[in-house]
Amino acid sequence: MEDKIKATMDYLRKKKVDYGDIRHQKKLIESIKVKNRNVEAISRSEDQGFGIRVVVSGAWGFAASSITTEAEMKRVANRAIQIAKASATTKKENVVLSEEEALVDQYLSFCQIDPFTVSLDKKVELLLNATQILLKSDKIKVAEGSMDFYKTEKIFCSTEGAYITQAVLESGAGIFATAVEKSEVQRRSYPNSHRGDFATRGYEFIEEMKLLENAEKVREEAIQLLSADPCPDITTTIVISGSQMALQVHESCGHPTELDRVLGTEISLAGGSFLTLDKLNKLEYGSDKVSITADATIPGGLGTFGYDDEGVKAQRVFLVKDGLFAGYLTSRETAKVLNQKSNGTMRADGWNRIPLIRMTNINLEPGEWDLDDLIADTKEGIFMDMNKSWSIDDKRLNFQFGTEIAWEIKDGKLGKVYKNPVYTGMTPEFWNSCDAVCNKKFWRVWGVPNCGKGEPMQIMHVAHGASPTRFRNIKVGVSK
Repeated sequence: MEDKIKATMDYLRKKKVDYGDIRHQKKLIESIKVKNRNVEAISRSEDQGFGIRVVVSGAWGFAASSITTEAEMKRVANRAIQIAKASATTKKENVVLSEEEALVDQYLSFCQIDPFTVSLDKKVELLLNATQILLKSDKIKVAEGSMDFYKTEKIFCSTEGAYITQAVLESGAGIFATAVEKSEVQRRSYPNSHRGDFATRGYEFIEEMKLLENAEKVREEAIQLLSADPCPDITTTIVISGSQMALQVHESCGHPTELDRVLGTEISLAGGSFLTLDKLNKLEYGSDKVSITADATIPGGLGTFGYDDEGVKAQRVFLVKDGLFAGYLTSRETAKVLNQKSNGTMRADGWNRIPLIRMTNINLEPGEWDLDDLIADTKEGIFMDMNKSWSIDDKRLNFQFGTEIAWEIKDGKLGKVYKNPVYTGMTPEFWNSCDAVCNKKFWRVWGVPNCGKGEPMQIMHVAHGASPTRFRNIKVGVSK
């Protein structure tokens, strides 16, 4: 494969393209789902192919194929050149890329136990046993569990001389209980909602979740929610758990800092961004307690890798620093608009998709508080945990989030449970109301395997580090 790829790059150089790269990808996916004591689905799939990008006459061209012969690679290269020439007839300005060092390197993600070497029987048995515990009450009508594993091998080569190989393993799992009583339906999840938690680790990550040990708590909280009081409709102090903060960061900081959204080149699917260029290094995005980083170097993070799909090395950069809006997620093309270098966030979800600016590990940096001290310091409020629903406008300003469960905070102690909790806000106002963030002991990177962007849709795996965080004067509940 290396000889064929390098021969294709030589061919593009002879064609005198302004720039060219090839990305070969091979991916193995295994997915297991169980429901109510039955195996609902087991699948294992594998595919491979390559995509070629070129810049010709100041415009992009892209083509791809699953046939990996040298002759096919040259045919696809010619096709990409043809597309670039056609695109050049309608271009508004030339594509200009930031300068990057052309590196030769390899990257392997950390793994103790390759999940693809673990027997299918063992994985299924764990899920069935966990859901069996969930079903030890007739109020639990649906008990589900899932596991997903990915093995991705990439080769990136460019006309500039880069040649990078990467191999990344990803593992994830979760269990979910739905309780029903008359017309009331409530759901609890572990370790997180929306398919659980994920990391660039091996099967040891699944074992560390302790699904069996936590199944009873999941069941009992789902049942407790059936008779809980509804979340009150008030303006109050809220403390948001780390898992919910992960989605808060994702929607109200990760997406709006994608520079292609800001520039309007990736806008049709989910809108643009309020973080326009005039706000860089000027907007008070949040209080001085708020620092947010993009860090693709965190060991085990689902948004961790060695190099992005432009051959740019993984980095850690500030998006918000001490409350000040400080940076965007960039590509080589968009970084040039700012007279900067790319911070390495261009990724595609497959060999037949062109890379887009995507989140890596976007993190709310830890603060100074222990969680117990933070609760004790809160005279009254609501503690909210684990995402249930979300809605945010196409500029990423106005939002509403619902969580699975909440607890009253009264005189510095957790009290009764609330069901159907929701909170609303406007992004800068909300983040400026932050007055406390829990410390590293309570900080965790949560994997998000379902971030959608682009047309055709690309599903990217990203992650968010966060710990419980307090916000003042937040609208909670649904007004009648």
